[in-house]
Amino acid sequence: MIIKPAERLSSLQEYYFSKKLKEVADLKSKGKDIINLGIGSPDMIPDAEVISAMIEGALEPANHGYQPYQGIPDLKQAIVNFHKSRYDVGLGINEVLPLIGSKEGITHISLAYLNSGDQVLIPSLGYPTYTSVTRMVQAEPVYYPLLEDKGWEPDWEFLEGLDFSRIKLLWLNYPHMPTGTKGSLDWLKKFVDLARRKQVLLCHDNPYSFIQNDHPLSIFNVDGAKEVAVELNSLSKTFNMAGWRVGWVAGDSMILEPILRVKSNMDSGMFKPVQLAAVKALELGNEWFEGINRVYTRRRKLAEQFLEIAGCKIAPDQAGMFVWAKVGEGDADPLCDHLLYEKDVFVTPGHIFGEQGHQYIRISLCMKEEIIVKAIERIQ
Repeated sequence: MIIKPAERLSSLQEYYFSKKLKEVADLKSKGKDIINLGIGSPDMIPDAEVISAMIEGALEPANHGYQPYQGIPDLKQAIVNFHKSRYDVGLGINEVLPLIGSKEGITHISLAYLNSGDQVLIPSLGYPTYTSVTRMVQAEPVYYPLLEDKGWEPDWEFLEGLDFSRIKLLWLNYPHMPTGTKGSLDWLKKFVDLARRKQVLLCHDNPYSFIQNDHPLSIFNVDGAKEVAVELNSLSKTFNMAGWRVGWVAGDSMILEPILRVKSNMDSGMFKPVQLAAVKALELGNEWFEGINRVYTRRRKLAEQFLEIAGCKIAPDQAGMFVWAKVGEGDADPLCDHLLYEKDVFVTPGHIFGEQGHQYIRISLCMKEEIIVKAIERIQ
């Protein structure tokens, strides 16, 4: 007997990287030495103190039981302190909610605030999960353009001209993935003003603040943002802890309460030694941030060399752990296929991030320098 899946899955496909990595694994099984420049999974390890805290915590018998749904107080306080020291933002301990990775927060927020038939504003280039979760909860994505000739600034005229009667939620993400544009305080102010006037919830996804970016910003650097916004953040990128699954959502406690209500019905709290290790990570000093950025700066130079040889154009001053590049006229898929099947190098086609991405490719900096050099040699 075949059981029919729920109708909510009819618009969902397997996540691109899940599907593509199976193909890459199949090519490797056939003897192909594929260099993967597609995935943004940090290859460097966390700080030694973070790993030690995890090990020591795991040796304590009392740490293996269920933990509070809203996170242990030490982690919540560490997140509050982090916002103050790194963004100059004051939060209360009840204005942060630890998550098992910020990706789950996208689902929790959507379940907490969206009804079937509601509309969600999503950047025309962005994290595919914004769209997939919106559809999964049977809401409707509406894409707002980003203006390439203005450094991927949002099209404010488009936003002002929309009918907001069904729009409930708006996703934004600066520094932006995939384009690497850093955004500005002025842009964040415009979003907050729009949300206040149109009565929508702003959701700022902010995991790339500290990668190749000298001026980290929070949505809460804008006066009054707590009235209309939440902000997601993560230890995955900044602290090389992608597999640990630690993130958080911040915002006014009244806005967080429905999100906690959803979360408390979906998991039973985060493993305490992971939370204790997260506290150590959030307490790291400037040397940590400077160290990882030195590595990414060296890798970026090599990645740009690879892209130039491949005939791509690169916008300057990109933040984050990727490089976004334009292939010229036409679609990027033929170049991606050529690199994978002829040169054994996997890069990400830009169209998976939205319709504006068809002429672009994205490559990851989560690969040792000697591997990027090897990729360069293959295409020269």
